[in-house]
Amino acid sequence: MALIQMTFVSHALMRAVPVQVILPSDKWNPDGTLQPVKKFKTLYLLHGLWGQCTDWVTGTRIQRWAEERDLAVVMPSGDNSFYVDRPASNNLYGEFIGRELVEMTRRMFPLSDRREDTFIAGLSMGGYGAMRNGLKYHDTFSAIAALSPALHIFEGMAERAAVETRAFGEAIFGDLELAAKSDKNPRVLVENLTGKKELPKIYLACGTGDDLLPASRIFRDLMPKAGFDVTYFEGPGRHDWDFWDEQIRLVLDWLPLDDRSQGLNSGHVK
Repeated sequence: MALIQMTFVSHALMRAVPVQVILPSDKWNPDGTLQPVKKFKTLYLLHGLWGQCTDWVTGTRIQRWAEERDLAVVMPSGDNSFYVDRPASNNLYGEFIGRELVEMTRRMFPLSDRREDTFIAGLSMGGYGAMRNGLKYHDTFSAIAALSPALHIFEGMAERAAVETRAFGEAIFGDLELAAKSDKNPRVLVENLTGKKELPKIYLACGTGDDLLPASRIFRDLMPKAGFDVTYFEGPGRHDWDFWDEQIRLVLDWLPLDDRSQGLNSGHVK
């Protein structure tokens, strides 16, 4: 398993951006030969508020599970951006996540360029980012997993949870009333995609001890009516790494990945 820390210059963000990549490209067969080169299915995995690109590796067992399933995982740093475009400050995070990051990592690594092999997921702020950008760039992503997602922003709860004050919300989204009518609002994207073919499949999960649960229930009920295939989990858990560690394993089980194949690697040497 290769764990790669890199930076590349982003045109969408006009600066060098740190990205961490899990790449299961170094597996050996028992006879001492490397396993065949192939293009990997890929999960673009987004962190939450106050986070950074290393969060998923330090907070969960994603590296081990990705290696077992021959899954490449790309984890960018998204600052506190909610992964939406802010043109006035040259922070086009939506374009970065939905287009540029995918294109650049496919140039750098042996990643599949097929939509059916390309997925996006995230937690909290990253859950919102995965939902919004997975829907906006639905031609790129075939599956979206939103864990404890901050979908409450435009659902009558803008003063709560992750968006703590209106001033903070408007610094991210601009005028909230206008943003609520734009593609920054996942509900608008759901409505615009209603009835279309080849919609991304959705995995939505939130703990019963999480303040963001009401918004997840809204989208649980909204999205099937629009034609989305939604897998929903609601159970014991809070807004914490214990919940996300368990859920990301379930997400990998839900995704159309290869069967588990160990090979010889740093954690499997028998």
